[in-house]
Amino acid sequence: MTAEATGVRLECDGPVATVTLCRPDVLNAQTPAMWRAMSDFSRDLPGDVRVVVVRGEGRAFSAGLDLSVAGAAGPGSFAELATLPEQECADRIAEYQGGFTWLHRPDVVSVAAVQGHAIGAGFQLALACDLRVLAEDAKLSMAEVTLGLVPDLAGTGRLVDLVGYSRALEICATGRRMDAAEADRIGLATLVVPTAELDAAVRDLTAGLLANDRNAVVEIKALLAGATGRSAADQQRAEREAQTRRLRDLAGRGE
Repeated sequence: MTAEATGVRLECDGPVATVTLCRPDVLNAQTPAMWRAMSDFSRDLPGDVRVVVVRGEGRAFSAGLDLSVAGAAGPGSFAELATLPEQECADRIAEYQGGFTWLHRPDVVSVAAVQGHAIGAGFQLALACDLRVLAEDAKLSMAEVTLGLVPDLAGTGRLVDLVGYSRALEICATGRRMDAAEADRIGLATLVVPTAELDAAVRDLTAGLLANDRNAVVEIKALLAGATGRSAADQQRAEREAQTRRLRDLAGRGE
């Protein structure tokens, strides 16, 4: 399907892929069709892509769920999901989560370029990325609770990893908005820049990510991504094993 039909497009330029939410007239509000398309992007990604940048057209990253779709009757609506058997409903949500979780792939580094609103599903899409560059005008909120819902697009675990349980509970249970300065202070932002400098900052970060050996970066991402789930001894063993692979590879003795 076309970007006009799904509201999201994938563009690849050598080692950099860009995912763009392209519904600026509704502040890039998200729909199930967008989530399915984003999930498909993982299969479409060329093997030489190393960095995936996620951005929104216009003045917002994403204002969240498109309530004109979810709140109406029909496919993908709350009403339809509520009529499904429990397991079928959960399976449908798992399908939607796939549009976000592919950004966790071990072989790429994902970067969210966030300007304006990143609300609900928009916030979770930013959280799905490894790194977040925020414009000074960014406004973030986990607003699902205001609809009587929970965040279900793979954002809760990422949020706890970044800010801790207590802060994550406060953010999710109140649904309040935070600005870029607070996001930076509590560890949600990798970088905060003036709004006019967002694109340049993302380009600079991308260049830095591409400047070093791809396999080393992949090993580093795996080491850090798994660190919180390992004991100190297990993490040290993982470091030793990763370094052994790198040394053998650099010496031409890798598999």
